[in-house]
Amino acid sequence: MNNLTRRQSQVLEYLEQCQERTGLAPSTREIQEHFGFASQTAALNHLRALERKGVIRRQAGKARAVAIASQLRREQIVDVPVYGSIAAGMGEAALEQEEEGMVSIDAVTVGLSRGARLFALRVRGDSMEGAHLTEGDLVILEQRPGRSGDIVAALIDGETTLKRLVVDRAGAWLKAENPRYPQLHPMEGLSVQGVMVAMVRRCGVAA
Repeated sequence: MNNLTRRQSQVLEYLEQCQERTGLAPSTREIQEHFGFASQTAALNHLRALERKGVIRRQAGKARAVAIASQLRREQIVDVPVYGSIAAGMGEAALEQEEEGMVSIDAVTVGLSRGARLFALRVRGDSMEGAHLTEGDLVILEQRPGRSGDIVAALIDGETTLKRLVVDRAGAWLKAENPRYPQLHPMEGLSVQGVMVAMVRRCGVAA
């Protein structure tokens, strides 16, 4: 793990055990006494080495304020429900879809807060291939209003589809990213159900 020495690994394990047991990181004196170091400085040097190697994060001025990087990364992970598939072609009749599983994503990497309302849909069809979305891709969508240029899951005249949202003087309409498909202008209404924020693709899977 990050080229830790044997002693650094032992100190990290002790930090994890203390936080799991008490909710607090041990003080440098407690680390010194646990390992039999000659001084608190030796304990502090190990903490500094762990911080340099990126496995812990310390808050200046607070003796017990130590965050373990692996725990921080897990706190950034959000589980997103997968609600079936969506047509990236012509629209389909809107259906109530049941949850079919979960996909986990790193919210920080995607640029989202943990409070974001997310769901995922599988792509069917090729109308968005110009946006590099192909059959079988899993799109992660946030439930929020769409802006012109966003790729959205939309309900248009009672049918659902995945398209690019365009807002101009004529109003809001949907654009395919494949010249073989027409623009979709609503006759009755258009509502955005989710805005695409990420995509997950399986690689190396035979058709």
